[in-house]
Amino acid sequence: MLTYTHEPFTNFLDEKNKKAFQDSLSYVQSQLGKDYPVVIGGEEITTDKKIVSINPANKEEVIGTVSMASKELAEKAMQSALSTFETWKNWKPEHRANILFRAAAILRRRKHEFSSYLVKEAGKPWREADADTAEAIDFIEYYGRQMMKIKEGMPVQSRVGEFNQFHYIPLGVGIIISPFNFPLAIMAGTTVAAIVSGNTVLLKPANSTPIVAAKFVELMHEAGLPQGVLNFVPGSGAEIGDYLVDHPKTRFVSFTGSREVGCRINERAAKVQPGQIWLKRVIAEMGGKDTVVVDKDADLDLAASSIVYSAFGFSGQKCSAGSRAVVHQDVYDEVLEKAAALTKTLSLGNPEEADTYMGPVIDEKSFKKIMSYIEIGKQEGKLVTGGEGDDSKGYFIKPTIFADLDEKSRLMQEEIFGPVVAFCKARDFDHLMEIANNTDYGLTGALISNNREHIERARQEFHVGNLYFNRVCTGAIVGYQPFGGFNMSGTDSKAGGPDYLLLHMQAKTTSEML
Repeated sequence: MLTYTHEPFTNFLDEKNKKAFQDSLSYVQSQLGKDYPVVIGGEEITTDKKIVSINPANKEEVIGTVSMASKELAEKAMQSALSTFETWKNWKPEHRANILFRAAAILRRRKHEFSSYLVKEAGKPWREADADTAEAIDFIEYYGRQMMKIKEGMPVQSRVGEFNQFHYIPLGVGIIISPFNFPLAIMAGTTVAAIVSGNTVLLKPANSTPIVAAKFVELMHEAGLPQGVLNFVPGSGAEIGDYLVDHPKTRFVSFTGSREVGCRINERAAKVQPGQIWLKRVIAEMGGKDTVVVDKDADLDLAASSIVYSAFGFSGQKCSAGSRAVVHQDVYDEVLEKAAALTKTLSLGNPEEADTYMGPVIDEKSFKKIMSYIEIGKQEGKLVTGGEGDDSKGYFIKPTIFADLDEKSRLMQEEIFGPVVAFCKARDFDHLMEIANNTDYGLTGALISNNREHIERARQEFHVGNLYFNRVCTGAIVGYQPFGGFNMSGTDSKAGGPDYLLLHMQAKTTSEML
């Protein structure tokens, strides 16, 4: 059997690929301004209230509008999902998986088109957009294959005169609440994991990137997904988000986003509502304050590039972004100097240009929050480079380094979700590990070191869900580095890992006396 590796990234140095991507951008440009409906049980519903999606690199440009679901429509979607679940749960797992394989094939053929929507709607530079779409393809393929692996259940013992079986059945209706930062990969991954496991879902995408989600819903139906399995309900978190999380018929909630909202969902989901006959399951991925740790015998060029690319890829808007650099005092000045020099070479600008490294942050709210943290940084440490923002045309913030921060400072402790990295000095390896673990989070981390003893110690002591040695702390690949963290980073649900589908299922034992 062919081993599936992963969807390759596009080489944009190849002129043919570059031209193909530019053609896709032109095509998507011609599609802007359309209106996308709520989709419930296959019915397209247009409402008066709209989410207006704008290009974060050019505030004047409207990507499109999306109808918002009201509480009444959310209820209608719930009823549609409940009735569809009664038939969908009985589909053979391999037939459900086949729909995913077809969806992955369609997405692969339309890869540049979807990436172009990511450039336009999320402000992703070409490489980041391409990686997002590749990861979406990987998730869809991987979860289809995982379903084929677990469809017969797991072997259990039988004694003389009895026959025992252990297999997995779906849970019911799930609410998928997806984030803006991987508006295709995470949205698609969380949605198809629930669907291929036999559940029906209500998808509520991030309000800043709903068009990408609308295009994906179209693609899933094109791939043959029956109506009512995937219901598209964009809307306000306060109005329909809470309503659906609280709903007695909601069986599980799959959420990716901020710690604050994740904790709120977990708390609300824990309350048993009148008419509710189960405990809701919550799958949450909630953010991080991730550290690149540099040991005194590290390759210092590698250390600087690992810090810079971990911090500033997609303008630091990744929960895995390395927003803290903790460096041994013996090499601190040199690493800081190299990182600052490299940061100054990064191009900030329009993500539609092929050579742009960093585009805008997602919206005005993010822009203001990040700029306020930059002001805090000026009080707490030394501004080394960057520190300036310009929101006249789009939401652009220069990649920013602060140095000489106290390990307990706000810049070292609080998730900023922007292009800001904080440098802090450590005395020795014990101190490096102590600082690495001193936040409320535990998502990703990296150790740059050539000391084998320290690498093995970090493997034991560095308390994060995804730990990398001698590389960046971002860029987990589906099936290679299952992704999810500890503490306030979420429920340690490992997306793109061998047990992820099981979170959307429950185990049933049958025992027959012969």
